[in-house]
Amino acid sequence: MRKSLLAVAIVAVAACSEAPKPDANKSVQSAEVEKSQVAGDLATPAAQKNPLLSPSSLQYQAPDFSQIEDTHFEPAFEQGMKEHLQEIQAIANNPEPASFNNTIVAMEQSGSLLTRVSRIFFNLVGSDSNEARRALQSKLAPKLAAHSDSIYLDANLFARVEALYNQRVEKELDAESARLLENTYEKFVKAGAKLSEEQKVTLRALNEEHSTLTTKFSQNLLKLSKEIAVVVDEKSELDGLSDSQVKAAAEAAAAAGHEGKYLISITNTTRQPVLTSLKNRELRQRVWEASAHRGTSGELDNRPLVKRLVQIRAQKADLLGYGNWAEYQLTSTMAEKPENVFSMLNSMVPAVVNNTKAEQADIQAMIEAEGGNFEVQPWDWAYYAEKVRQAKYELDESQVREYFEFNRVLKDGLFYTMNRLYGITFKPRQDLPVYHPDVQAFELFDHDGESLAIFYADYFAREGKRGGAWMSSFVGQSELLEQKPVVVNVMNIPKGPEGEATLVSFDHVTTMFHELGHGLHGMLSSVHYPSLAGTAVSRDFVEFPSTFEEDWASHPEVLANYAYHYKTGEAIPEELLAKVLKAKNFNMGFDTLEYMSAALLDMEWHSLPANADQQDVEKFEAQALAKHGVDLAAVPPRYKSTYFAHSIGGGYSAGYYAYMWSEILAADAFAYLRERGGLTRKNGDLYRKNILEVGNSRAPMESYVKFRGKEPTTDALLIRRGLNPEKG
Repeated sequence: MRKSLLAVAIVAVAACSEAPKPDANKSVQSAEVEKSQVAGDLATPAAQKNPLLSPSSLQYQAPDFSQIEDTHFEPAFEQGMKEHLQEIQAIANNPEPASFNNTIVAMEQSGSLLTRVSRIFFNLVGSDSNEARRALQSKLAPKLAAHSDSIYLDANLFARVEALYNQRVEKELDAESARLLENTYEKFVKAGAKLSEEQKVTLRALNEEHSTLTTKFSQNLLKLSKEIAVVVDEKSELDGLSDSQVKAAAEAAAAAGHEGKYLISITNTTRQPVLTSLKNRELRQRVWEASAHRGTSGELDNRPLVKRLVQIRAQKADLLGYGNWAEYQLTSTMAEKPENVFSMLNSMVPAVVNNTKAEQADIQAMIEAEGGNFEVQPWDWAYYAEKVRQAKYELDESQVREYFEFNRVLKDGLFYTMNRLYGITFKPRQDLPVYHPDVQAFELFDHDGESLAIFYADYFAREGKRGGAWMSSFVGQSELLEQKPVVVNVMNIPKGPEGEATLVSFDHVTTMFHELGHGLHGMLSSVHYPSLAGTAVSRDFVEFPSTFEEDWASHPEVLANYAYHYKTGEAIPEELLAKVLKAKNFNMGFDTLEYMSAALLDMEWHSLPANADQQDVEKFEAQALAKHGVDLAAVPPRYKSTYFAHSIGGGYSAGYYAYMWSEILAADAFAYLRERGGLTRKNGDLYRKNILEVGNSRAPMESYVKFRGKEPTTDALLIRRGLNPEKG
């Protein structure tokens, strides 16, 4: 999943560290006067010791983590907000008539310090958090919300933007500039620029509260991940786990102060990977309940936050003239309106539910064949599904993992594939400082030797890292700002015990491909304006380039290059490989249903009107699932509301459907390239030119049609997921 760091403050007014270009309107110089005044504040000895207050001297302004301390962040944020507001006020109050250069381009060039410190800080809060950073995050949340409002609700600034928007036809701008102008205007309107002063006061209060509560929700989840970890007293209870897994559990327990015991960490989703192997049914239930009931009691009870955040969003949507938050959020997406999302999801429900029920029948038969006299429960599904899979395909997951050693997957799987498709290479940069010893730095080179980007790989789970997987940027690409991207991929792969290899599941393998798809979307971007570069596209398009890369993980040529036994070095046997590929869509009914249930739950929460009463969380969840016919007791949603970071945490509110929407594009695109010869530079260049390089410089569907020649259908998606629509 992509993590947007600047949503709290500076989305449309992305930053730069350079002065305007010589051909820019001379009125932009007024902003430079303000910069020179700010420069005086930076001349103090204290400021000179803060590395965040000036661009990094490392390649492409990659952060110098060896020099950055937690105490540097707060003064840098304060200085950054001050400097940014002075630049914005100079633009808003410019006495000369508004021009594209002295208004829109000037905003694109403003806020360099705030952008720099924000990107570094929020990346670290997600991937390497600590008490000091979390405390500052809470302190900053309302300030950054207010800062954003001070820009988007500035009447003088909006008057200039609106004047340019109304003259956009006669301005005869190039296509990318015209899109930037339209997007900027739409962002101001959606942010409340057309509201009355009284309404703006109300909106500011809602935004401040929303920012505070989403921060608290996210921090509660981080604390919960440690609090709900399951401590096991006896090794015998871990029957079914490999020796390596048991050793890792013992090391985790010792590190947490439970010497002589074993600790099972809880990942961010409802289902837990360990449930596939654990034979002890009581322990399976403990693990599942720790996951599914998190955030429902004690000081970290997230239910009040869920209710209020949903209400705030509905009230904000109402204030801005929308029926609900979903309507508001979808106006600038490919889906356009909630009805289209519900239609897409509901059209698949019959086939998905029937496939899932067939899977459940197989699981129940396995339970009974082994002498069980109980109906399958959520904590049983993964364990018995694995038995069914072994019976159907004679496939042992622990055996498969032995052929997926982490470093080989990374270099001979991911990097090999990207070289074959795009001609790019990743070269280690051990000289670049990193923020944690587990992080690796690479430099990305094009087929002609041109250096393109810096890439950080942060793949292993650890305390202080939020759950899930995502991509983000420390530096964004922009021709205007003469910036090349500095990108990071983050995951939570359990690291092998000290001195032993890290073996990864095939699911983690495909997630690595997924996240690098996001990474390439950022690193191969070739766009002029920073606000339109890389992954700055709609939610239901941003997951397309990442999902597209997943299928290469199981491409025969790619597998043949990285699937080797971690001890013997022998290639994965053809018979075992055939089983892996054949079993790829096993349990896909379950996978799809748990995702769709979460997506529908997200949409139902955000379809509530402003005058709706606050909801009982558990009751609302049950009613929402029943409404759409996806309420199978043994298959709960991938996320419940109290730990639904995508939705309630804010980033994908009314947008979790985007994964499925984007998968339609990805499946169609992959099928198209397969028809054209598959893994070739010709195909990769076609995709790179029309999808990866263009960012949001043109409408997403326009980009897709330029690549594919036509709009996508759902046919390839159903095939990709192994779902038979006729069963519906």
